[in-house]
Amino acid sequence: MDSALYNLSTLEALGVGAAIGGGTALLIAALRGFPAKAEAAAKRSAGDVIRFLSTRAAVATVVGAVVLAATRWPTAAVASGVLIFFWNQLFGGLGAERAALARVEALASWTESLRDTIAGAVGLEQAIPATARAAAPAIREHLHTLVDRLRARMPLPQALEHFADDMDDASADLVIAALILNARLRGPGLREVLGALAQSSREEVDMRQRVMAQRSSTRRSVQIVVAVSVAVVLGLAVFNRSFVEPYATVTGQLVLLVVIGLFAAGFFWLRKLSSIETPARFLQRAARGGAVPEQRGGDPR
Repeated sequence: MDSALYNLSTLEALGVGAAIGGGTALLIAALRGFPAKAEAAAKRSAGDVIRFLSTRAAVATVVGAVVLAATRWPTAAVASGVLIFFWNQLFGGLGAERAALARVEALASWTESLRDTIAGAVGLEQAIPATARAAAPAIREHLHTLVDRLRARMPLPQALEHFADDMDDASADLVIAALILNARLRGPGLREVLGALAQSSREEVDMRQRVMAQRSSTRRSVQIVVAVSVAVVLGLAVFNRSFVEPYATVTGQLVLLVVIGLFAAGFFWLRKLSSIETPARFLQRAARGGAVPEQRGGDPR
C-alpha cells in the first residue's frame, strides 16, 4: 500500500511539474513569437517528418525505459529520453553548418561559371542550362528544376523567383536578385556584378570555415561534459545506490528535476551561443506581392 501511494504521489508530482514547465515554455514562446518561415521550408514532406520523429522517439523511449529500469527514477528516465530526442538540437548542428557551407561554396562556383559563360556573348536563357550540368551537388538539383521550368516556357524572372525559394538562402538571394534585374531590364554590367558576388561568397566561405574550426573544440568539450555527467549519475544510481538513496523520495525527485532543468537551461544557452546568425532573406514571393512587368531589350552582358 505504501509503495502504491508512493508511486502515485511521484506520478502526480511529475505531472504537476511537467504541466508547469510546459505552460511556462508555451507562455515564453507566445510572448517572443517565432520568425516567419520561407515557403520552401514549409514544403517539407510530412512523411519525412513522421519517419524522423518516429525513429527518434523510438530510440528515446528505449533509452528512457533502460534508465528507469536501472535507476527507478522517473525524472531521470524522462530527462534521458528528452535528451536523446533533442540531441541534435542541443549538441548537433555540425552537419547543418557543413551543408550551408557547401551550398554557399557551390553557389560561388556556379556564379563564376555563369559569369564566364555570359562573357561568350550568351544570354541568360542559354547560360543557365549550360552551367547547370557542371554545378556542384549542393545546388545541382535546384538548378535542374530551374532549367525544367525554363523548358516549360515559364518566364525567366518568375523561374528565378522560384529558384530563390528553392535555395532558401540569403547569399543566393543576392545573386538571384541580380539575375532577375538583368532578365527584366537587360542592362549591361552583369559580368562585373556576378564577379563581385562570387568574390563575396568566397569570403563568406572563408569566414564560416574559420568559425567552424574555432567552435569544433568547444562543441566537443560540451559533449564530453554531458556524457561524463550522465555516466557518473547513472553509475552511482546502479553501483552505489546508498549514496543516491535520498533521490528515491518524492522530494529527491523534485530536487533532481530542478537540477536537470538547470543543466537543460545551460545546454540551450550554449547552443544559442554557438549558432550563426544569418541575414534574413529578402526574395520571398509571398512578401513581394505582384510581379514587376518584364522589359526586354539590350545586351544581357
